[in-house]
Amino acid sequence: MTLVAVVCTGNICRSPMAEYMIRAAAEEAGLFNVFVTSAGTTGWELGNPIDSRASEILQSLGHDASEHTARQFELHEFSNVDLVLAMEDEHYAHLRHLAPTAHDRAKVRMFRAFDPKVAHRGIEDQGIYDPWYGEESDFEAVRDLIAASIPGIIDYLRELEEAPSGKPSPPGEDKDQY
Repeated sequence: MTLVAVVCTGNICRSPMAEYMIRAAAEEAGLFNVFVTSAGTTGWELGNPIDSRASEILQSLGHDASEHTARQFELHEFSNVDLVLAMEDEHYAHLRHLAPTAHDRAKVRMFRAFDPKVAHRGIEDQGIYDPWYGEESDFEAVRDLIAASIPGIIDYLRELEEAPSGKPSPPGEDKDQY
């Protein structure tokens, strides 16, 4: 099994949107051993449901996120996860600082490191902004940014599934910048 964790601040907007969208894309690609979860870097929204605007976006895509409950990413998760996708450079820095080993730090990537439009740029240009303060159009824009990265994520997950031993290094910055 391959485990992916998508992480934003509170786990009520971006990360659950990405979780459901990646999960559906993985199933569509026949990657049935991929498990996708999401979490926040903070406990600010702990136990809260998905934001209604994010839920509406997912519903329009055919996904039911009504059972989603916000949670915080925990240190022990590094031992099981294969890829941690950070939504902003602050999340990236926090997760890499939290990671107990160099191997665990290498699992952390910016979400848009898989988007060909920005994959060649630095992590500061690979973020997906928080739509919580915005309007419906902000959630639609976030949906589109997530969607642009999903083909690259699926390709990487396919590589993980097919790797006979060891796992390939995900694209993106791998230096200890933080």
